[in-house]
Amino acid sequence: MKEVISFFENIDPVLAALYATLFTWGLTAIGASLVFFFKKMNRKLFDGMLGFTGGVMVAASFWSLLAPGIEMSPGEGFEKTIPAIVGFGLGALFIYALDKVLPHLHVNFKMSEKEGVKTPWHKSVLLTLAITLHNIPEGLAIGVLFGGVAAGFEGASIGGAVALAIGIGIQNFPEGFAVAMPLRGQGLSRWKSFNYGQLSAIVEPVAAVIGAYAVMTFKPILPYALCFAAGAMIFVVVEEVVPESQQDKYTDISTLGFIGGFMVMMTLDVGLG
Repeated sequence: MKEVISFFENIDPVLAALYATLFTWGLTAIGASLVFFFKKMNRKLFDGMLGFTGGVMVAASFWSLLAPGIEMSPGEGFEKTIPAIVGFGLGALFIYALDKVLPHLHVNFKMSEKEGVKTPWHKSVLLTLAITLHNIPEGLAIGVLFGGVAAGFEGASIGGAVALAIGIGIQNFPEGFAVAMPLRGQGLSRWKSFNYGQLSAIVEPVAAVIGAYAVMTFKPILPYALCFAAGAMIFVVVEEVVPESQQDKYTDISTLGFIGGFMVMMTLDVGLG
């Protein structure tokens, strides 16, 4: 792990953000590749993995984003929370706006429950876009942290950025699976199901590069940007991930998965950050 951190310390931060999110994209592709080996999806396992995803995202929102954002904010007392409040709220509103505009369909939901503007797009595209919504704040968060390190902000560290990338990569594995397997169940070929699954994470490198470049260019926005990513991630968890994991009878399994994901991300961030 020391070698990994040393590698990221010695390259351009924008390039570091790109490499880190190519890693998270790769784990999404590995998760989607399970469609070549399984004929159907085990619902208990699926709900547990969705819960795990939510736990990782909530833990990352606090340990990797909100807490450092508050720590590096100027002022004292209530004044110190202003960047967190503003950034967190704007992040949630950003995903809320995308949720209302971007056509998508949550996993485990019927076509009649699709969201966003009306469109004749196929269910496979809508399912992929739903997971893509998850990945925008994740890529942005990684990029913002790497940009913060380059800008020299106290509280932003390469270890923390690497920990976040690893945690998001781990939870991207079941996300790829969560797209590919339902599509296979609808009759798509294994190859098409895999392609849709891995494409859901293609937005992460793009968002990461934008986040890193923005923070390096406009240094004062870092506390706001960190909390913006946190607000976006929490919105996704509450509005999408948790409801998706609670659609069947395995609610306890998904809840335990959530707890496990939270513990894994917390351990990574504290241990490496």
